[in-house]
Amino acid sequence: MKYVESILIERSRDAVIRLFDDPDNLAKWQDGLVSFTHLSGAPGTKGAQSKLVFEMGKRTIEMTETIEERAMPDRFTAVYEAAGMWNCNENHFEETEDGNTEWTMLCEFRPTSLTLRVMTLVMPGLFRKQTRKNMEAFKDFAERQ
Repeated sequence: MKYVESILIERSRDAVIRLFDDPDNLAKWQDGLVSFTHLSGAPGTKGAQSKLVFEMGKRTIEMTETIEERAMPDRFTAVYEAAGMWNCNENHFEETEDGNTEWTMLCEFRPTSLTLRVMTLVMPGLFRKQTRKNMEAFKDFAERQ
């Protein structure tokens, strides 16, 4: 399943990138994030891996992030893998004429478990809605800084 989400952030691209690129900020806008642990590779560079742990209701979700491309301030691509799911997010950041930032995310989800395959068929909007919620949370965080 592939889709694109976009949001306007009323901050300069430099400010947005500074906030987006700092792992210490993740818990300030990613709902349910309990921990972010660097695993391998030079932090923040292509091939680097980190573990993210989320508490979602009564469930704990562990996810591995692998950086695929880091061409900041223009683009950042990472793959996220968890039980039953593979997800690639390609983030693009463009400065608008009025000095704000247009953040566009190209998302691809590949369910690897039967449960998630069924969910993508029955409720395909659920994944897009969660992506939008995360983007809005980052926008709110960035605009308060």
